[in-house]
Amino acid sequence: MKTVLITGSSSGIGLGIAKEFAKTKQFNIIFNGLEANGPEIANAMGKEYGIGTMFSSANMLKPEELRKMVDDGIAKFGKIDVLVNNAGIQHVSAIEDFPEEKWNAIIAINLTSAFHLTKAVWKGMKERKFGRIINIASAHGLVASEFKSAYVASKHGIVGFTKTMALEGAPYNITANAICPGYVRTPLVEKQIADQAKTHGIPESEVISKIMLYKQAVKEFVTVEILGQAAVFMASDGASTLTGVALPIDGGWSAQ
Repeated sequence: MKTVLITGSSSGIGLGIAKEFAKTKQFNIIFNGLEANGPEIANAMGKEYGIGTMFSSANMLKPEELRKMVDDGIAKFGKIDVLVNNAGIQHVSAIEDFPEEKWNAIIAINLTSAFHLTKAVWKGMKERKFGRIINIASAHGLVASEFKSAYVASKHGIVGFTKTMALEGAPYNITANAICPGYVRTPLVEKQIADQAKTHGIPESEVISKIMLYKQAVKEFVTVEILGQAAVFMASDGASTLTGVALPIDGGWSAQ
């Protein structure tokens, strides 16, 4: 039985990825998030799929809490085989108006937390000659959009960090890959749709087609199930030579 640690996994994309790992019944799962019912979410999935689970409320802004989450996971399950760096935040603003505290938080949560967690699991992965690190980047790790300077910088950064991990990990059977989704219909995106419709005075359907999915060739939201299935494959023995990849799952957005 392998163990996977997934940050930001008590909601949204992270929860969807956790469910796909749970379905295999081959992984214990270390859940993480800010939701108050996080422990209940972890316990429920453990019972449903007959796997071991635990929950940590470690804050991505606090390196000491991230290291403790890793230590607690190893204490419970013996090892961490797979790390999924998923937690992230967003803020939209023109550069001249971009709040410095927002910039710092986005870089810290989206990028720096992945460094701290990777460093924490790396030694054990090297010793066991097995490790899978999967970073949830974004189409914005490959292309840019206006008014998202910190987010785009953080996601380009995580793609670069992924490539470095891949090179350093290769002699030890540690792979590192990034998944770069387009828009995913999470509760956060649902709120954005409603807000944009109100701001622009247009129906939500037009927000989806004319604003959110405008840059995608395939006019459909990416599903959390597809992202989870990609992550499960990247974590498998069959993906031992897949490393250093930034995989777009973005409906053709980055093909332009």
